[in-house]
Amino acid sequence: MATFDAFREMEEWLAGARRPALQGTVAMPLDLFRQGENFIARIDLPGVDPATIDVDVEDRTLTIRAERQHQVPEDAQWLTHERPTGTFARQLSLGQGLDLERIEADYADGVLSLTIPVAEEARPRKIQVNHSREQAHLTQSQRKEVAA
Repeated sequence: MATFDAFREMEEWLAGARRPALQGTVAMPLDLFRQGENFIARIDLPGVDPATIDVDVEDRTLTIRAERQHQVPEDAQWLTHERPTGTFARQLSLGQGLDLERIEADYADGVLSLTIPVAEEARPRKIQVNHSREQAHLTQSQRKEVAA
């Protein structure tokens, strides 16, 4: 008869609960950079069926899901199994000033590329300063009269 060890059971449960989160992050390494008026995210997803990739945005949270399945014949005998399989997910919190309606996604050579444009209203712009030559030639007393 096996003895019940609550601490061991809790440790095993916590180890199992941590593993999927770690596996998802490790299995989906990310590069993120800004290029001009776009943010570019590149996520490594080698061996993933493109039909399983799902990208969505809800309440400024971008979620990426993908699935990698075993590609080994049923009668194969495993010697080692290090490549993660299953469903992977990663979430990114998107800040203000991004155009969430124009995000584009492309998958090629095992890399998912997301292009996230900066919103038009958040882009820096130059304000032109206009001046009138007529105003520049007025005397101090004439400027006071014009202002009154």
